[in-house]
Amino acid sequence: MLMRTLAFVIVAGVLATQVPGLFEALDQPAAQGGDGGTPNLTKITATPSGTTVLKADTTGHFRGTFKLNGKPVEALVDTGASLVAINETTARRIGVSLASLDFKYPIATANGQTQAAHVRLQRVEIGSIKVDAVDAFVLRDKALSGTLIGMSFLKRLGAYSAQDGQLRLVR
Repeated sequence: MLMRTLAFVIVAGVLATQVPGLFEALDQPAAQGGDGGTPNLTKITATPSGTTVLKADTTGHFRGTFKLNGKPVEALVDTGASLVAINETTARRIGVSLASLDFKYPIATANGQTQAAHVRLQRVEIGSIKVDAVDAFVLRDKALSGTLIGMSFLKRLGAYSAQDGQLRLVR
C-alpha cells in the first residue's frame, strides 16, 4: 500500500509540473494549425523494424497520433509523467466504462487538486510500435485537456532517445 501511495504521489507531482507546460504550448500561436484551433502534429516516421521517430513540433515537444485501445488519440510524450494520463472524454472514446472508474487517487495538477482513476489500457500504439497492458490514469475533463504519454508506455520499449529534434522509439 505504501508503494502504491508513493507512486501516486510521484505521478501527482509530475502532473503538477508538466501539465502547465502542456497548456502553455497549446496557447502559443506558433503551435497552432492553419485553422488556429489545434496544434500542428509532428511528423511520424515508422519502420517495419519496430522503430518509430517523432520530430519535435515548433514548441520543441514531441506530439503524435497514438492509438489507445485501437482508437486514434493526439498526445504529448512526457518523460516526466509516471503513467499515461487521459481525461474522461478520451477514456469514453477508447472504450473505458466511466461507470467502472474509481476516482480515489489524489492528484495535484495545474488546475488544483483532483482525483484520478487507475485503468489498464489494452494497447498503446504509435507507428510500428505496439505495447499491450499499459497502466494509465483517468482524470476529470476539467483537470486535463489533453493526453500525456508517460513512462508506463516508454519504459516498456527496448529504448528511446531524443536527439537533434527527434524522439526515437524502439520496440
